[in-house]
Amino acid sequence: MFVGISDKLGLTVGMWYAIFQPFFIFVNGWLMKQKPEIKALLPLVLESLILDFWVEIVFSTMSLASAPFIVQLMALFFGITFSALGVSIYILPQLPRAPVDQLFLVIAEKLNISLRLSQTAVALTTSSSALLIGGPVGLGTVLGVAFAGTLIQYFYTIGFPIYYLYHPLYRQRFQPLL
Repeated sequence: MFVGISDKLGLTVGMWYAIFQPFFIFVNGWLMKQKPEIKALLPLVLESLILDFWVEIVFSTMSLASAPFIVQLMALFFGITFSALGVSIYILPQLPRAPVDQLFLVIAEKLNISLRLSQTAVALTTSSSALLIGGPVGLGTVLGVAFAGTLIQYFYTIGFPIYYLYHPLYRQRFQPLL
């Protein structure tokens, strides 16, 4: 969605990401029935800068357009998989989360649905918005929407018991049982 807006209106993808995320901060606060989380501004700024760094500097001259289709598919597979692994690890601790990640967690909790379903719903909504504004929606977007939520759920399910087994507060509280 942010790539499409950037293509249509200028500014960088990371800047559009940063412009839209405060909206999600307020939506999350409303859904959680509490004040908007100001601490969510830190990951918002970091993600915007990191996004621009990778898109505008690292990958600006890279293209897989002329690569064989299997190479493109493998890059997409690894990108979706490692991104989902990163999200699942990063949402485990109760640290400030990016607003859009907090949104799918709040939706999962409020509607009592899986992370897979809530993340897929958020991704489907943003991808549909991207399609409506004429953004670059293709096979990669469709596969990302279809599999990212499932992979996040899978990695989170594996990571949850491991994280809390080694979490310092968990170990202190249950030390006699270990």
